Amino acid sequence: MAEDNTYESMLCVKPEVHVYRIPPRATNRGYRAADWKLDEPAWSGRMKITAKGKIAYIKLEDKNTGELFAQAPVDQYPGSIVEAVTDSSRYFVIRIEDGNGRHAFIGLGFADRGDSFDFNVALQDHFKWVKQEGELAKMEATQSAAPKLDLSFKEGQTIKISIGNIKKKEAGGAKPRPMGGGLLPPPPGVKAGGVIPPPGGQQMAPAAPTNAAALLDFGSSVPAAQPSSDLWGDFTSAGSNSSKDAVASGWVQFS
Repeated sequence: MAEDNTYESMLCVKPEVHVYRIPPRATNRGYRAADWKLDEPAWSGRMKITAKGKIAYIKLEDKNTGELFAQAPVDQYPGSIVEAVTDSSRYFVIRIEDGNGRHAFIGLGFADRGDSFDFNVALQDHFKWVKQEGELAKMEATQSAAPKLDLSFKEGQTIKISIGNIKKKEAGGAKPRPMGGGLLPPPPGVKAGGVIPPPGGQQMAPAAPTNAAALLDFGSSVPAAQPSSDLWGDFTSAGSNSSKDAVASGWVQFS
């Protein structure tokens, strides 16, 4: 027989419960706790509810040694394994098994009503989880059996995407740059390209023409000769008449 390695979880623990011998059920209306000897329990101890896979186990143990007194495997709740009595919320009838195929029905009672509520909720939550797991398994099986949708691109297949809310720039929308290189405009009263007249209505005298010979012969009292068409001729004649010019001008020429 293969070893079961399923993890066992703890659902509920109550430190004190009571076990009762119950008479056979007389009618189909259910069990009544008033028919039991509630002041004479057959056994008292600790109760644990554990879960291993889908099965929940109600374990009755000695509160001091932890020795197992009885165990009730529960595969469905509500069901025939755990049944509430008709006249109280603190008492239940459970079917225990010894592992060899033999079973018996016993009465289980709690001293506090809150303990019986926790017992009931622990079993309900476990089998609610079992139901959800079963539904998820069915969905996964259905999805795996269905043909998968192939969304990949075939060879040569293309797609076209249109993106909205994008405004195109107009061809003539650009503003012309100002001309003039950043020059300031002329003052008022002056036409563009004109010259500002001098104040008082004075006329500007034309500039006298500059005589290149006068600039060269700045030491001579003799009036400067008219410039010839050859500007370099003065330098040539000055070289030939250097002695005369030196005496006339008062400059001494050093050789």
